[in-house]
Amino acid sequence: MSEHYDDLETRSPQAREAALFSRLPSVLEAALATPGYGAHLAGIEPAAVQDRAALARLPILRKADMPALQQAALPFGGFTAAPLGSFGRLFTSPGPIFEPEGIGADPWSTARGLFAAGFRQSDVVLNTFGYHLTPGGFIMDSAARALGCPVIPAGPGNTEQQMEVIAAYRPSAYLGTPDFLKILIEAADARGVDISCIRRAVVSGAAFPPSLQEWVRGRGIDAYQLYATADIGLIAYETAARDGMILNEDLIVEIVRPGTGDPVAEGEVGEIVVTNLDPHHPQIRLAVGDLTAILPGVSACGRTGSRIKGWMGRADQTAKVKGMFVRPEQVAEIARRHAEIAKLRLVIGRTDELDTMTLRAEIYAEPAGLIDAMSSTLQQVTKLKGAVEVLPLGALPNDGKVIADERPVG
Repeated sequence: MSEHYDDLETRSPQAREAALFSRLPSVLEAALATPGYGAHLAGIEPAAVQDRAALARLPILRKADMPALQQAALPFGGFTAAPLGSFGRLFTSPGPIFEPEGIGADPWSTARGLFAAGFRQSDVVLNTFGYHLTPGGFIMDSAARALGCPVIPAGPGNTEQQMEVIAAYRPSAYLGTPDFLKILIEAADARGVDISCIRRAVVSGAAFPPSLQEWVRGRGIDAYQLYATADIGLIAYETAARDGMILNEDLIVEIVRPGTGDPVAEGEVGEIVVTNLDPHHPQIRLAVGDLTAILPGVSACGRTGSRIKGWMGRADQTAKVKGMFVRPEQVAEIARRHAEIAKLRLVIGRTDELDTMTLRAEIYAEPAGLIDAMSSTLQQVTKLKGAVEVLPLGALPNDGKVIADERPVG
């Protein structure tokens, strides 16, 4: 059985680079025909963009700006080159950011990441990513089914019913956040349910620190990390070599100095910028807000694509908590709904291998029920539960931060 998904993974780096940039001009032409990119990329000559130096001269499009751009021209801000009827599913992610799904067996190009993790035809897969409005569940579902894997569309939560379907279908593989995998294992232990059928996993959407990796490995599960976004699909994936994450084929990935579009030297930490080659939904120099660094050389697994260290934090104050993005604009909305609040800081932490949120608020006064009301607002706005702490005026640092991600990196 082949160790690689296809021959693209083992072509020479020079052949890959030439193939990517030979296709880029036609994608740029399609982008320029859209109202959004027509304005954003005004004046460029697609045929002249034939290498990374030329690409680096194009302006950055920041994911953080997409909510406002889309609201100005619903639903996609004029950045798609195809009508709604040409897409498969239509999603929304927190922000909100609206995303279309392409047509085909693996529209998010994620199957090769599952293949690298050992997923094979007829593996029964428990998919615990969400299927409601956000694309995560469908990204993984379509990838697994493209490999010939039956999928249990479990979604997150509801551990009692999860135990029932595991007992009935005996899945061999898990898809979901690392946090929820730990929750499932502990729930099974507490109920005396045997879930040893799950032998492999692909996890994404949350930090997977070495301590949790070791814990999962100790339960007999071979777990791999996958880095994907709702706008791009699969960006990078881990292989059996465990020596970084391989960049997906058909993407041009740059690492730039945060706040600029200037590429950094190999090994230097910077912001991930992605250009895809989809003429229907082009993404040209999309700055996704995550930090990483390119690793030197090629992987010991035989794949010749460039490697990144993995997720190394955020270039802005946006944070991903339990697979959901939490943005500064959402913290501002919480403050707007409660006149008693003078200043807010949302602190992201990690306790017992699970993400936590604590909303720390300087307040002018504390009427009865304020903490409960703020807790409710926090959940309504972010779709996540968190604790609330009220503080006297002047207690929070004067450093401009509204989201403080205090989780360990790595």
